[in-house]
Amino acid sequence: MTRFLPKSLFGQTLLILLLGLVVSHAIGAWIYAGAREQAVRAIGGFAAAQRVANLSRLVEDAPADWRPRIVAALSDPTFRVALATQPPAHLPADADGAAKVIEDYVRRQLPDRPDRQVRAAVLEPTGAPGGVPFGPPFDHRPPPGPMGGMGMGGMGGMMHQMMGPAFGVWRGLQVAVKLSDGQWLSFATSLPQGAPSVSWQFIISMALMGVIVIAVSVWAVRRVTAPLGMLSAAADRLGRDVTTEPLAETGTREMQQATRAFNRMQERLRRLIESRTQMLAALSHDLRTPLTLLRLRAEEVDDADERDKMLATIAEMDEMIGTTLAFARDEVRAEPRRRVDVAALLASVVDDMADAGLPVTMAPAAPLTHECQPGALKRAISNLLDNAVKYGKRAQAAITSTAKTIEITIDDDGPGIPEAELPRVFQPFYRVEESRNRDTGGTGLGLAIAQSIVQAHGGELTLANRPGGGLRASITLPV
Repeated sequence: MTRFLPKSLFGQTLLILLLGLVVSHAIGAWIYAGAREQAVRAIGGFAAAQRVANLSRLVEDAPADWRPRIVAALSDPTFRVALATQPPAHLPADADGAAKVIEDYVRRQLPDRPDRQVRAAVLEPTGAPGGVPFGPPFDHRPPPGPMGGMGMGGMGGMMHQMMGPAFGVWRGLQVAVKLSDGQWLSFATSLPQGAPSVSWQFIISMALMGVIVIAVSVWAVRRVTAPLGMLSAAADRLGRDVTTEPLAETGTREMQQATRAFNRMQERLRRLIESRTQMLAALSHDLRTPLTLLRLRAEEVDDADERDKMLATIAEMDEMIGTTLAFARDEVRAEPRRRVDVAALLASVVDDMADAGLPVTMAPAAPLTHECQPGALKRAISNLLDNAVKYGKRAQAAITSTAKTIEITIDDDGPGIPEAELPRVFQPFYRVEESRNRDTGGTGLGLAIAQSIVQAHGGELTLANRPGGGLRASITLPV
């Protein structure tokens, strides 16, 4: 189940927010539907009771010979009125108290008399208004009205077709009021039970609200999580270059605190590397002074063989000191980046080494423009070509590209490197005893320097033994 959940902080935050909004909207819709139904029932009951009371006063105040005609005029398919000489024989039980409320209201609206009687009954829900049948006590049909001979059932069916099932669910209401002359005025109508909780208008409004909420949520969550992406990118840049510009301390209070801590960490790292470089520079200066004195004294040795050995050892020590200082300095010195043709840069290094008489070749390649530090990248390529020539007899360079990467490969015909030693050869001053020793020269820093340069470009340097023999060094740079 968890594999279908979003993995990013943006996706998880947005999912939690949207789930909460959906649940809250569903609960709100349920509460709204219940309150709407109660309001519809209350208003419908009040309107019907008010109409019954008004018509009862009208008929009671009219002369006795006018009453049949008034009753006939008041009746319509959805509100039937009839006169009877006997009270209703039977009324259904008042299940929810609605009938009692209507009786009390009608009684209060009529003139107070000792013999005043009001009886009401609320029937089971029906499909639509006009479909409430008159029971036996209300079976006093008025003369046909302007609708002709259409009966109550036909008129109810027509009303149902006109209003449709979405109009609502209705309950029947029967009320009987005793007039002053002993006659009973009977009413039959319908009360709205409640409208449908879900309608097209409701669905459309909820959909529009959902679209707006989702859009605002996406904007808000992205605004909150975007600084984390900026901080992640800054950490990646810091891994390549500690002298990069510090982050702007903007955003929320928590983001400002995190940015401030990140900038302080970057400053401490920069000072640490600078202090180490200064220490190495001081050591280099202090060591080169006695090395110069040793060189002068060695030149005074009479034995030529011994003198040459001493001078070679001193030169090797001086080279180690210089290379070590350059390695440390390159970690803090940032060369400006610019767009260059990497294929042409590789070809220039190969041509310079070939002109010097070294067995270095390159496969033809199309131009490949890339933003990089040309001097640093040239040094990394030179170190790899130099290693290939020293320990693999020759070097064959090639450059290819894909939609996402540029790859530079350098092959040699040497003995390769044992698989167990491959992860360790990038360590400073480490040399594989079988092939890299003092007879071939080197300080063990060439690969470490090359790897540091490639990593500063966001790329990767790997070594692998070729199936046919020899070693392949690969530089992969992101486009």
